[in-house]
Amino acid sequence: MSSLFSSINLNSPLSLYSIPVIWFTSFYPHSLKFLKIDNTIGYVNTRPRWNNANNLKEKLPANLTTRFERMEGAHNNGNEAMPLWFAAVIAGNIAGLDNRYLNTMALTYVATRFAYNTVYIYYNDLGKGWARTFLYFFGLSYPLRILFKAAAKVAATGK
Repeated sequence: MSSLFSSINLNSPLSLYSIPVIWFTSFYPHSLKFLKIDNTIGYVNTRPRWNNANNLKEKLPANLTTRFERMEGAHNNGNEAMPLWFAAVIAGNIAGLDNRYLNTMALTYVATRFAYNTVYIYYNDLGKGWARTFLYFFGLSYPLRILFKAAAKVAATGK
C-alpha cells in the first residue's frame, strides 16, 4: 500500500479526481445548511425546497437566516462555476496538457473554492464581500487558463 502512494506525485494523472472534489465544494454548503436547520427548528423533509432562508425568516433569528442565505449563495455559486471547471479539466486531459500543470491548477482551484466558501458563509461585512469577489475571479482564472492552453495545444497540433 505504501508503494502505491509513494509513486503518486504531481506528475501523476490526478486532475480528473478534482471533479468530484469540486462537486463536494458545491454540495457541502447545502448540507451544512440542512444540518443547521435540522438542529435548530427541524428540517421539513416533505418540502425540501421550502427550507430556504426566505421561508425561515419568521422562525429564526436574523443572523441565522442571513447565514443560511450565504450558504445558499455559496451552493448556487458552486453549481454555476462547476461546469466550467469540469470542461476545463476534461479538455486539458484530452489535449494532453502536462499532468504537473493540470494537477497544480486543480489543487489551487480546489483551495480557492474552499476559501471562497469560507469567506462567503462565515464573514458578512463589506470588506469580506470584496475578498469573496476577489477569490471568485481569482478562481475563475484557473479553468479559463486551462481551456485557453488546451485550445492552443489542439490548434497547434491539429488534433
